[in-house]
Amino acid sequence: MKSILAGLALLLLCACAQLPPPVSGRVILLPGPDGRSSGELHVRDAAAADAPWQLLLDPYAQIERVGGVLRRSTSTAQSVQQRYGGLLARQPMRPRRYIVNFATGSTQLTPETAPLLEQVREALAEQPAGEVIVIGHTDRVGSMEANDKLSVARADAVRELLVAKGVPREQISVAGRGEREPLVRTADEVPEARNRRVEIKLR
Repeated sequence: MKSILAGLALLLLCACAQLPPPVSGRVILLPGPDGRSSGELHVRDAAAADAPWQLLLDPYAQIERVGGVLRRSTSTAQSVQQRYGGLLARQPMRPRRYIVNFATGSTQLTPETAPLLEQVREALAEQPAGEVIVIGHTDRVGSMEANDKLSVARADAVRELLVAKGVPREQISVAGRGEREPLVRTADEVPEARNRRVEIKLR
């Protein structure tokens, strides 16, 4: 049961859980890939119908039932690994996300972000059956139709660069969102470098 509860905390970072009636149990909120919490966990005692929900927000925050009483405390990465290392090892690999940027109105990667493609290749080498989703975006300079085409062209360009690095073409899917999903909202015809991007998702 403890392993199941830890799995709930591990897989559902923004969720609700109830500690079941048995005498003991534990729920731990694990951090996201960057080491910080990427969500929250609401927990309450199922043995008490009117028990309030308790909120876990920080990495390794935990609630444990000891002798029928709920106690809040904080665990550690080392303790979690010792207790639940086997469970953690059976998890699917977390999705990873990379962003590369482009020069204005082009499919040319900026020099600062081009090296990220090598990181993508290395990550895929550790996850050979992984799926690569490449999504192109633009800023709001130009017409909607032109930006739709440019976003797809950027995604295609990134796919070709990944293929040149040895990533199987059939492993990569591409799409374009044009100017519809900006990272930074701007007025029309305002250039914004952070919106001229391709998102690469590994899962």
